[in-house]
Amino acid sequence: MISSRTVYRGPVFWVTTDDVQEPGGVRARRDIVHHAGSVVVLAVDESASKPRVLLERQYRHAAKDFLWELPAGRIDSGEKAPHAAKRELLEETGYTATHWRRILNFYASPGFVAETMSVYLATGLRAGTAQPEEDEVIQLRLVPLPSALRMVLGGTIRDAKTIASVLWLDHQTRQK
Repeated sequence: MISSRTVYRGPVFWVTTDDVQEPGGVRARRDIVHHAGSVVVLAVDESASKPRVLLERQYRHAAKDFLWELPAGRIDSGEKAPHAAKRELLEETGYTATHWRRILNFYASPGFVAETMSVYLATGLRAGTAQPEEDEVIQLRLVPLPSALRMVLGGTIRDAKTIASVLWLDHQTRQK
């Protein structure tokens, strides 16, 4: 890093313009979107013969469309990721879970976004009352894993965090 300056600061993320010397010796300007990090919840109902994945459908302005996704959200200042995952699941879906395990951790788009996402597997689900934020209009559906996999492979699910998580779950169930 040769120099860095903040060129935008908003309530959710901030952007820096960095003058850097890359490991190969090339000097470059890099504009980076910074974010505190997000959690994703792969909530799985194991009470049926095939696991069912809790999906939500909501409008995403950046995509200008309604998308099928896993429950997810940002980690608030001072909050630990496991707590954020439990909070997001309850707020968006009303569900709670008795068993939690982090299964994936990845960069959302490492070319220009510094955000990491942690995926938590939540099992032992119990339904409750959702507490969505004012701007969240969410449709929920428990989808059998084979159907969720078809949604991924057929292009109905277009959200990367959901694609990665459904593929992970399918791989895990095939290993058993």
